[in-house]
Amino acid sequence: MAAQVPRLLLIDSYDSFTFNLAALCKRAIPGCYIHIIKNDALPSASFLSLLKYFDAIVVGPGPGSPDNPIDIGLVKDIWNIGEEHLLPVFGVCLGLQSLGVACGAKVKRLNVVKHGQVSHIQHQGTELFENVKEVRAVRYHSLHIELSGQEPLEPLAWTDDDAENGKVLMAVKHSHRPFWAVQYHPESVCTGENGEDVVRNFWRLATQWSAAHQRTPLPWASTVDDVVGPCWPSARLEPTAREETEPLSVPVTTRTLRLSDTDVSRVCEMLGVEDENADFVLLDSAAAPGRFSIIGCLTSTSPRLTFSLGDSFVRIHQGQDVAFVELGSMDIWAWLTAFMRRRKAYGGTPGVPFWGGLVGYLSYELGAQTLTPVPLRTESRPRHPDVNLVFVERSIVMDVHSRLAYVQSILSSDEEWLQQIITRLSTIAGPPANPIRSPTTKADTFVAPREMMPPDRTEYISKVVAAKEWLFSGDSYELCVTAPTRIRVPKAPSAVARGTSSSWELYKTLRSRNPAPHSAYLRLHPSTLLSSSPERFLSYSRPPESICQLRPIKGTVRKAPGITRAIAEELLSGSRKEVAENLMIVDLIRHDLHSVVGEDVHVRQFCSVEEYETVWQLVSVIEGKPTPTVKSQTHSDLGWEVLRASLPPGSMTGAPKKRSVEILRDLEGDERGIYSGVLGYADVGGGGDWAVIIRSCFKHDERPGTTSNDDAVGHRGETDTPPCEGSSRCHLMDEWTLGAGGAITALSDPVAEWDEMITKVESVLRAFREPCA
Repeated sequence: MAAQVPRLLLIDSYDSFTFNLAALCKRAIPGCYIHIIKNDALPSASFLSLLKYFDAIVVGPGPGSPDNPIDIGLVKDIWNIGEEHLLPVFGVCLGLQSLGVACGAKVKRLNVVKHGQVSHIQHQGTELFENVKEVRAVRYHSLHIELSGQEPLEPLAWTDDDAENGKVLMAVKHSHRPFWAVQYHPESVCTGENGEDVVRNFWRLATQWSAAHQRTPLPWASTVDDVVGPCWPSARLEPTAREETEPLSVPVTTRTLRLSDTDVSRVCEMLGVEDENADFVLLDSAAAPGRFSIIGCLTSTSPRLTFSLGDSFVRIHQGQDVAFVELGSMDIWAWLTAFMRRRKAYGGTPGVPFWGGLVGYLSYELGAQTLTPVPLRTESRPRHPDVNLVFVERSIVMDVHSRLAYVQSILSSDEEWLQQIITRLSTIAGPPANPIRSPTTKADTFVAPREMMPPDRTEYISKVVAAKEWLFSGDSYELCVTAPTRIRVPKAPSAVARGTSSSWELYKTLRSRNPAPHSAYLRLHPSTLLSSSPERFLSYSRPPESICQLRPIKGTVRKAPGITRAIAEELLSGSRKEVAENLMIVDLIRHDLHSVVGEDVHVRQFCSVEEYETVWQLVSVIEGKPTPTVKSQTHSDLGWEVLRASLPPGSMTGAPKKRSVEILRDLEGDERGIYSGVLGYADVGGGGDWAVIIRSCFKHDERPGTTSNDDAVGHRGETDTPPCEGSSRCHLMDEWTLGAGGAITALSDPVAEWDEMITKVESVLRAFREPCA
């Protein structure tokens, strides 16, 4: 009879590293099945009845304290199970601490918190560490357990923090039960191969114990799947709309033109961007390493999709018509997936990343509500869209490297338009005969803000102090605390004089003063977003061999005289704080990717210093692709599902993400709105590219000449400033919101964090100021 495949039950305490641990177990125990449940998923009796189907339990890490029953849930029952249910258990971090507390050990705070820190682990080469050489491992903890010697626990490893914390226990075994645990994180990317060795040793010890005690799990029953869910990895089941039709696949028609001048601003102005009444979308590679700029050539009937949290429907705007489409059994993510699945295209130029599709933004709250739903704040006015996307059927993609313009359409019989655009582009293919004044000249820029409402310095610093207390208590490893700056400014004088778009003039000024690889101008009424974001969030290539890539940035040094690459590397990759911040987000992103695509996730670049137009930045690159198991269970386009699982961006929350989002929701008070959401596109070929909305500003206002409540919801930048009713001055002023913040760690200095936040505000605020004479 063939040996039964090992089956593990992994307890997830709402951590952001759980799927990294699952992947580690799969590598260390080849062929094993892993089922993952939350620590509050089942009542104790139901949980205990399932254990006879499993070979072992893995108790993962998580936020909170081991002596808080709410934080550990079912874990407290594991250490006290009766002999009839006994089975091997391996604990990590909170897993070790909860074992210690259950056995009578004391839980204490470290004097110096260790979050994202690498330590040398001392051991005697026994039990979990048999044949394991030197261990350098990542730690994420502010709490630790202290043994008195009376507990039924035997120390297996420790680390010496010298004057900071002294000797700290790093691994234990129970003296007479099959329980082993480590305090450090064997699954972290910086722990290295010995993490796998330790899990492999656990499995060796577990199988020896089971053989000695003649314990064999029961054959698997499908009814257990109904309780604990399918083994990981598995695709999320997507409900479909009853009226869903067969996917429509259309050809992409492309015309190519070589340009001697790739000034995207001139092309946008040729296409009518200065008409403030019309929607317009530009994804602009305004600086290296960006390459492609995407201009949506919208028509009056281009379908625009908006969705607000709390609604059961999606609005589809086409011209003056608005259709309300019920979500039914789907959530917004499944609905968007289905929408794009019915609108596929083929035959575009392979090297061009966008052939057509959805372009726009997704708010921070959309991701936050997906991760940890809570009742929405009661507002007297309707919400602005949390999803604001337009379906682009005609586009121009400009390649700044090859100086080629790709004019594309997915509409049938669109040759006349294609030729018309090629002809018009040809007229601006060379340098302008009469160069337009630079947007940085005094005549075309904005005067200083009439009203600026920055965050209160004392209040922000107090929030940083409060955030650090959450880190010390074990609830988070890192918290990204943000705050809005509201500004009220006159419209650009040149735009007012010409009767053209003031926000476009502002964007050109922002683009010239703070160029970025993920710049964008998105005017999707009632919202306008101007971006100079440096940070790609997520890109995914077209199927069938889709690769998902995330590029988190943590650590920035602005270019200045004397700041060479060597100095930038010393300040960034040589900084314990900067590397720890980056590492935490890398491990979090690995978890997010593993949760969808399965085991095939790799860190291609860790904490490398990259040079950008105005800054040096500490960048890591994480890639993943779906395993055959996931591919067989779902459609080939996993982009929306990876996006759903990865939002909100971990670089804008902290880790563990769920608990961090909950803490920040209370700490910050206000919703972030568009800020720290994502902007980008989903391509009809199945690819996509999304950037984090930072170094950006946005406004909400009424659509000129429109009275429909569906299109004209005037929150005035989501401030409490009343509109200037009946005053012509209203039409000459704009109100903008600029968000900024910073990652708070145990090493953060509150005053320095305030200074860093203000520096980030200044990078966008420069666009609102006249240049010095």
